[in-house]
Amino acid sequence: MLREIDKDIWVAEQSFRYFGLSVGTRMTVIRLANRELAVISPIQINDAIVTQLAQLGTVSHIIAPNLYHYLFAANFKNNYPKATFWATPGLEVKKPDLSIDKKIDRDGKSLWDGLEYIFFDGFRTLALSGFDSLNESVFFHSVSRTLILTDTAFHFDDSFPLITQLATRVIGGYKSLSPSLLERIATTEKEKVRKSVEKVLSWDFERVIMAHGTIVEENGKEKFKQGYEEFLGQSIT
Repeated sequence: MLREIDKDIWVAEQSFRYFGLSVGTRMTVIRLANRELAVISPIQINDAIVTQLAQLGTVSHIIAPNLYHYLFAANFKNNYPKATFWATPGLEVKKPDLSIDKKIDRDGKSLWDGLEYIFFDGFRTLALSGFDSLNESVFFHSVSRTLILTDTAFHFDDSFPLITQLATRVIGGYKSLSPSLLERIATTEKEKVRKSVEKVLSWDFERVIMAHGTIVEENGKEKFKQGYEEFLGQSIT
């Protein structure tokens, strides 16, 4: 079910396990001008979500924000064939069977009024296949002062199962808005990451929504900065 976060922004969550841990996953819905809806990191669609979306507006944009969060994009596209399916660069190579309409530009800009994005350069994660680039774009919804991340930071707390709490205490992301040890190991181009972080910090955001973890409602900008200073091992201006 969708729940309203602020003016013209909603989220929906579903269960998800990663390496055996219950981490959940979340999609974000933004209402743009003319009641167009942009769906970022879509989850499994169901009748309840379809009904709610119809009440909010018209699903016009479906966004796969990185090379991992595409699993339910095809289902969304099937339900909304007139919507534009936006994908991060490289997804067309990883998943050539997906019917991608447009690629998100690496340069970073405003896709639509009120929703900006930055390509988070240099960030990688440790996966079964090795050190994988995420090719993630992060978004800023100016009306609600909300930063929207996918896998570039996590924020787990006591609302998650004990095993998830214990694991994230060790690998990172427990009561801290930060990447995990997997990304720390895999990310070597830290200067590129620092520049990306500085661009993100130029936005005036208070809230941070991420795909995995509890939404940060207050002091999100400072918490994001602190998390990445620890991740990079250096101060960020």
